Amino acid sequence: MINTHSFARTASGPVAPLLTIGLVAAVLSSGCSTPHRGPAFNPSDPKDPTIVQSLSMTNAIRPEWLQPPADEYRLGPGDRIEIELIGFGDPPTDTVVGPDGRIYFHLVPGLNVWGMTQSEACRALEKELTRYVRHPRVTLSVRQVVSQRVWVLGRLQRPGIYPIQRPTTLIDAITQAGGLYTARFTGTTEELADLQHSFIVREGEFLPVNFKALIHGGDLSQNIYLRPDDFVFLPSALSTGVYVLGAVFDPRAVSFKDQVTVSSAIAAARGTLPEARLREVVIVRGSLSNPHCAVVNFHDIVRGRIPDVPLQPRDIVYVPEKPLGTLRNAGQFIVNTFVRTVAANEGIRAGGGVDRIGVGVNVGP
Repeated sequence: MINTHSFARTASGPVAPLLTIGLVAAVLSSGCSTPHRGPAFNPSDPKDPTIVQSLSMTNAIRPEWLQPPADEYRLGPGDRIEIELIGFGDPPTDTVVGPDGRIYFHLVPGLNVWGMTQSEACRALEKELTRYVRHPRVTLSVRQVVSQRVWVLGRLQRPGIYPIQRPTTLIDAITQAGGLYTARFTGTTEELADLQHSFIVREGEFLPVNFKALIHGGDLSQNIYLRPDDFVFLPSALSTGVYVLGAVFDPRAVSFKDQVTVSSAIAAARGTLPEARLREVVIVRGSLSNPHCAVVNFHDIVRGRIPDVPLQPRDIVYVPEKPLGTLRNAGQFIVNTFVRTVAANEGIRAGGGVDRIGVGVNVGP
């Protein structure tokens, strides 16, 4: 169980982009006094008693992520391939891998090549052709890649969904998307992309890449190679808000207006669910790759026993419904939940598929 004793004496806290209404009514209707605000805490100040610890994510960048993928390309729906049957005088045939993963060539009724390498598909096609041709020899070439793609969204010149046609690093992908979005009149990228909250999601997991160190500091130890279906997102630094997640009725981003506190943020998310653990509400602030976490006793805040906690733009407030265990594990779980939620929402917004090879689906700045 997380120790909340040190937080019961303070009342400050940061949060990120997400909430705005419903708990105030609950506080008033319960007959409790309105929570009063305490001083804001500084997550970079080790003397601040509200700070439990600064977290270094345990899923650090692995050495193999910095090496180009060694595995062969595997075919998938939409890929355009060229097939030639040697010795029959026929010109090469262009065909496309269908939505069901099958290709159609000569008399072959439909060969499933989904997930096969180029050489595996060639051998499988020759085997099928032996039913119609004696000792067939086939060449098979990939002409256009569609099935393996990466999502590169956010404050970029051409955010979209791009096919991976060759080993591609994070910088390669950002460059392909036109680079960081620039201000129309100043021609700069200052404050347009929030690099501290930029992230990559791979197979549902957050990869702790430090975008600021890579882009501003030239730290190539952060320049990982992307894999198919990786999701890269660079949010706008101009957006202010707080994210409220977990056991609330309406998990969402809340606009940051005037002063936002833990109470007003949770109220904007329409309050907490009955099973919420109010004494262990977690606030996450700072870079996603090296976040600061604090625990506040929301139960006592609502009852006016301790001051409310002021938040900062881009803080994340997480209301648990189960014991979180160690704060380090809780912090990693919350960051993963946050990036998966944002990725899902941004992916739905982008939608649409790829129109043509080499051109991402432009989703606007």
